[in-house]
Amino acid sequence: MTGIYDDPRAYELACAFRDVPAEVDALLAWCARHRDGGAAVRTVLELAAGPAEHAREFARRGVEATALDINPAMCAYAERAAKDAGVDLRVVRDDMTAFALDRRFDLVVTMLDSTSHLMTLDAFTAHLDRVAEHLAGDGVYIVEMSHPRDRLSDEPSVSTGWTVERDGVHVTVRWGEPTDRLDPVTQISEDHVTVTVAEGGTTRVIRDVVPYRFWSATEVEAAVRLSGALEIAARYGDFGDVPVTAPDAWRMILVLRRAGSGQGAGAQPGIG
Repeated sequence: MTGIYDDPRAYELACAFRDVPAEVDALLAWCARHRDGGAAVRTVLELAAGPAEHAREFARRGVEATALDINPAMCAYAERAAKDAGVDLRVVRDDMTAFALDRRFDLVVTMLDSTSHLMTLDAFTAHLDRVAEHLAGDGVYIVEMSHPRDRLSDEPSVSTGWTVERDGVHVTVRWGEPTDRLDPVTQISEDHVTVTVAEGGTTRVIRDVVPYRFWSATEVEAAVRLSGALEIAARYGDFGDVPVTAPDAWRMILVLRRAGSGQGAGAQPGIG
């Protein structure tokens, strides 16, 4: 039986509500703000990249891009999509906690709350250690996570159900059901996912159960301290300059740098 991550096209369609070019604009702006000297980004690594939409957008802009994912179907899809788009993209199949690419990057990104696949503190710190080993001296790591209120509040900032229309394809998504509960000990939820794709007069339904590990802001800070290789330079609540504490914040986005390379976590720009 295959799941949503084994169907890259359905996954990409389900996420088509995202404005990838605008998000890449924001990522580059944050790099200019938080890299020493604001040097231009020449190389980027997207981790847990899936279809690698962000990596492909970087490649369209002339940035040397690498996409890494553990799923072979996602890697194959990312390679085909890059070829079809006429962009150069290196695709690597590997684990985000154990990769070793023998090179460094100006920018590393993890998007769409992919850190929810890191189930333990050891896994999260191993991930941070690997990122640090692959950052250039003035490099930046930007990680996009869900906002904590989505799991800790009765008023989540994002919906678990939505629809997408793209090129004549209609997609209905349910990512999580009211009966899905976060285990208070492990902080893991078994999220029930249903994606319905209607196109060309046919309909197919992908159903899956996706383990989701919730990470609070304080736990992420603890993982950063435990690793010791990186420091938090800024936190944002969306792909603008909304503070993560703002009522309209809907994501928790962290900008990290090598420990000791700048103002560090103590200054915490971006917090309102």
